[in-house]
Formats: sequence, C-alpha cells, structure tokens
Amino acid sequence: MQIAAYYFPNYHRDERNEAFHGRGWTEWELMKCARPRFEGHRQPRIPLWGYQDEADPAVMARKIDAAADHGIDAFVFDWYWYDGPYLQRALDEGFLLAPNRDRIKFALMWANHDWHDKHPVSFANATNAPVLYPWTSTPENICEVWDYIIGRYFTSPSYWSVNGKPYFSIYAVKRFISQMGGTANTAKVLALLRQKAVNAGLPGVHINAVSFDNLDNRPFCESAVILEAEGVGFDSFTSYNSAGATPVWREKFPRVAYAEAAREYLAFAAHLVDALPVPYYPVVTAGWDSSPRTVQSDAYRFGAYPFMPVMEPEEEPFEKLFSDLKRMTGKYDDENRIIFINAWNEWTEGSYLEPDTHNKYKFLEIIKRQTTGSRNGRPELKGKDEK
Repeated sequence: MQIAAYYFPNYHRDERNEAFHGRGWTEWELMKCARPRFEGHRQPRIPLWGYQDEADPAVMARKIDAAADHGIDAFVFDWYWYDGPYLQRALDEGFLLAPNRDRIKFALMWANHDWHDKHPVSFANATNAPVLYPWTSTPENICEVWDYIIGRYFTSPSYWSVNGKPYFSIYAVKRFISQMGGTANTAKVLALLRQKAVNAGLPGVHINAVSFDNLDNRPFCESAVILEAEGVGFDSFTSYNSAGATPVWREKFPRVAYAEAAREYLAFAAHLVDALPVPYYPVVTAGWDSSPRTVQSDAYRFGAYPFMPVMEPEEEPFEKLFSDLKRMTGKYDDENRIIFINAWNEWTEGSYLEPDTHNKYKFLEIIKRQTTGSRNGRPELKGKDEK
C-alpha cells in the first residue's frame, strides 16, 4: 500500500502574489487573521512549527522527515501554469533542494483552473470573484508544458511512479477536455505527453483524472465510464478531497460531523472502486474549514465556496475511514493500492496533517499506526474493523 498526501504550495513568497497582495504575503496571513465565526468554532488554528517558509530547504526537510516517519510515501504538489509556472518555489527550492528529499517521492497534480481573487473573498463576491490568472493552455501551446514537466520533474530520481511510470494527475477534467477541444483531441494530447516521455527515456506516463468537477452533471462514475469508452486514456481516477461531494454537505450547516461525511464518502468510493474500468484511488480528508478564506467581518452563511460547512477532524472516524479504505482497495494489486490524504498543508481549508497547537501529531500517528507492517514484508496491522 502507498500513501500520498496532496501539498498546497502557497506558504512562501511569490512574485505574482506580492504584486497583488503586497510584499511578503503568503496564505499564512489569512491564518493569522482567522477568527471564530459561530459558537464553538475553533479558530485561529496555529501551526505547531510556526509560520514557516516552505521554500527554505531546511523547513521542507522537517516536513519530509515528519511525513516519512509517519508512513507517507509521496507529496503530490498542486502545480500551476499560467503562461509559465506559479507557486513553484516550494517544490523547486524547498523540496528538491532539501538534503533528505530521497526519503519520500514527489509528483504533480496540474491544478488547471482559473485563479480567482478569493484570498479572502466576501459573501457577496464568492460566486463572481475576479480572475487574476486565467488558465489558457490549448493544444497549440501545451507542448511547452509537456516539455517543461518532463525535463524538469519526470526525469528526477525523486519523482513518484505508479506501475513503473511517472504519476501525473489533472485536477479539472471537464475543463481540460473542453479546452483541448473534446475527447478525441484530449486523447491525442495525452498520447503526445506519453510519447514525449518515451522519447526522454521514460516508460510513458501514468495519467490520473481527479474528480474535482465531476466531469459534468451526471454521476461521476457514469461520466468516467463514458470517458473510458471514448478512449480518452486515463490510467486511473481519484478525488482531491471529499468536501462537498455528498448530500450531507448540502444539508448541514455550519457543521458536518466527520463520521457522517465519512460514511457517505465511503459509499461513494465503493461504487467507483467496483464500477470503474481502471483503478479509483480514494482520499481521506483530514478535516474542512475554509472560513479563513472569507472576509472575517462577514456573517458566516451557507453559500458558494469558501462559505461552506466546517468539518472538524476527529480521531476515531478518521482512523475508521482509513481502515475501511485500506480494505476496499484490497481488490487491487499492490502497485494500485493507493490512498490519498487531503492534505499535508491545506491550512486555509482546514484540511492538513501538519501538526497544529491543538491536535499536534495525533493524525500523523494514526497514519503511522495504520501503515505499520504494510512495508518491508511484514503483515499489516489490523484496523479497528478488520479483526
């Protein structure tokens, strides 16, 4: 079994951010300003390690050690390209220059969406926030992206492989297909990526589709099966998180109980694992609280992202979900027994494994407990519901 944690790289100085938000701005500023928005709301959430610069190799080395020590095999970095790379310093200067980078692997998830001004955003503007950086890749200019990621990342000895091929995922699949000109053209674009990788001496690329936008308004599983029938050529599917994916997120406000959300997601994931013609890699969402990205003086009401219910991390249902998903993925061969965690550090969405002053290392210790024995040829420890 392999465990991969998504990594959101907006906790370092970036030239585009500074031009818009001011000198030295990072999303830590939103965390510092976060306040309780309803009775019993736990804000601000304070990082146990402090408000550190992830582009510093020494800072990243601490993250790598903590991840590796607790059973995480890879960081999958949210990766952005808006006519050039954006938020890349955490990976390029932090991870890749860290002295212990060989302790875990890294991979890319192309976050191919427009970048909106939601840092923070008011309730009134949540549905129509200005676009700061539009995603403009097309079949005509995508070779620049393919050449960049193959030469700079895929050929790195630290890059994560699945089934022997470098793993690469696409976040907004519906948007990608539309912008590439439909399913037939998308298949050609993905085939070009694979061929370029082969030309670079690699065995190809494992291309994963993320169910962020559910592909269209039909059930995700139905849409994914249709894509496979049309020959787009994804090697696997997954989800970025489970927040907002099931009915409880539309029915409960301001709180969603972790156990209830986990039960609904487990049913959702089981359907995909059983029905998809290629593997579905499930995700454990650590928690959810996107209120730091809202204007703090606004009343906290149910509305468009980030005005969403809060789901506090809870140890027992977190561990049960992890255990249930381990058992669910047992139908796959060892190479495809993969569980994702959202996320290592999505602080402004309340979905992080990095220790805070409240939970400290509790959730990392759960992952360590659940993964101990799954490596080095030892039998896996049984989860609570696997006896």
